[in-house]
Amino acid sequence: MPIRQLPEDLINRIAAGEVVERPASVVKELVENAIDAGASRVVVTTAAGGKGLIRIEDDGHGMDRADLVLSVERHATSKLSADDLDDIRTLGFRGEALASIGSVAELSIASRTAEAESGLRLTVRNGLRSGPVPQAMNRGTVVEVKNLFANVPARLKFLKTDRAEAGAITDVVKRLAMANPAVHFVLNGSDRTASNWPAVTGTGALQARLGQVIGDDFADNAVTLATSRHGVVVAGLAGLPTYTRANSLSQFYFVNGRSVKDKVLVGAVRAAYADYVFRDRFPVAALYIAIDPGEVDVNVHPAKAELRFRDAGAVRGAVIRAIGEALAAAGFKASGTVAEDVLGAFTAPAYAAPSPAPTYRAETGAPFAGYERVGAGSANPFAPDFGATLEGLSEPSARVEAEAAPALMEFPLGTARAQMFDNFIIAQNGEGLLLVDQHAAHERLVYERFKAQLAAGPVVSQAQLIPLVVELPEEDCARLEEAAGELERFGLYLERFGPRAVAVRETPALLGNSDIEGLVRDVADGLAEWESIAAVSDRMEAIIARMACHGSVRAGRRLRVDEMNALLRDMEATPHSGQCIHGRPTYVELKKRDIERLFGRSR
Repeated sequence: MPIRQLPEDLINRIAAGEVVERPASVVKELVENAIDAGASRVVVTTAAGGKGLIRIEDDGHGMDRADLVLSVERHATSKLSADDLDDIRTLGFRGEALASIGSVAELSIASRTAEAESGLRLTVRNGLRSGPVPQAMNRGTVVEVKNLFANVPARLKFLKTDRAEAGAITDVVKRLAMANPAVHFVLNGSDRTASNWPAVTGTGALQARLGQVIGDDFADNAVTLATSRHGVVVAGLAGLPTYTRANSLSQFYFVNGRSVKDKVLVGAVRAAYADYVFRDRFPVAALYIAIDPGEVDVNVHPAKAELRFRDAGAVRGAVIRAIGEALAAAGFKASGTVAEDVLGAFTAPAYAAPSPAPTYRAETGAPFAGYERVGAGSANPFAPDFGATLEGLSEPSARVEAEAAPALMEFPLGTARAQMFDNFIIAQNGEGLLLVDQHAAHERLVYERFKAQLAAGPVVSQAQLIPLVVELPEEDCARLEEAAGELERFGLYLERFGPRAVAVRETPALLGNSDIEGLVRDVADGLAEWESIAAVSDRMEAIIARMACHGSVRAGRRLRVDEMNALLRDMEATPHSGQCIHGRPTYVELKKRDIERLFGRSR
């Protein structure tokens, strides 16, 4: 077949295939044009999921006759001040979006500048232009797109339902609104529920806009990002580790004002939260990256949805550092949604009535059945900084403390009142009641101390008076023997002791006299899972997480009130203590108003 020149209308339809994938693509291109035109208010109206109608109205600068005529020509743009594709400072720049849209739909553009006495209207149908003609209107531009893909039935056939296409448009407008807080967005039409996001400016504008679009729930359970490193500015909000979702759809990334999908940013967020969330849970985040336009290539994807960083490592490092510092500053804070889950459990219809309460024995003063007052003779196993073991702890019954020093009530986690089920600490502060999981909380404290010691050098170890011999399968012994040198960095000193055993001579001092045999078996399992001894250094967090779990206060250990208070104070002083190393919350706080709701006393 000989080579031939394609006709102009076919060229435009091919170009449209690159830019106009679905109705949401049209909305994205047109709203970006409105933002580039300086609009302070954008109204998006749709019908039939955008297939029947898309109307974009803005109050931007508008176009005169010459610009209006050129706007529907291919490769014509006002977005590049020079012919430099490495310095893109606008959202739209391809210069063929309107021409492409006009080749697959009925396109109408009306526009008026501030200086003009009236507007002008131009139409394009199947690539054929007519006009412009006079049009009465205010300053700005109105673009209407009707019967999208009517002349390309193959493309129309592959579109989804009206509801699905309307949902995709909503997602696009949400992202554009999140990236431009100073612009008022209105989204309405016969195929949707109207949305209205007024413009917000000044201090806290970004947080206010995210609250409008994502919900105040996210803004209330997130930390603020604001760092700059190696020319990369990272801003936005990152959800607390206990505020997660079942998928990554609530993660939003913006680079120089453009909503993007980028593997570098996704990987950086995953790495930043690696210590804090379940593997099957996803944090909620809205990240805004500002970087020199010359350091990022936005021409990778025709629809500009993807990009490429020149120095991906610097961007990744900046994001991880920004999230890490913000989460560290949040300290022990946990998301308020945990309390809502608890209230929901209490008020669910399936909640069964409790059994009759045990009789209170007034003559003996016993507080509750199964509880005794705190014994004064128990030894205190905690060092002043809440030591890592409970060695020497006596076994009194569960605790109830009737009175506490008023000063302790002023602490964020308050003062311990009781221990329930030998694992949950009941505390009270000036605003409400707290339930603390002692094992999960102490697990995080030990883990953070391990990390701090490892960053300063090898973990401090303590020698075993008599080496502990652990019997294991021969292949596990071989793996431990090969990894022995690396494991010494973690304070674990062991050596081969025959074909099917290892001798443990020193253990991390932080663990005290914990279940060393269980720890060694756990580490051996990890080595088998990783399939490479060289991975030990790369799996630092996994190793110390296993150690922290074995060295923490176990469920079922009864604590005295001073020990419980020591744990609460240590939680307040330790970053990330609001969740354990597996991502579960370490405490739940119920405000006084929440408790009143349970009894129907709220107004």
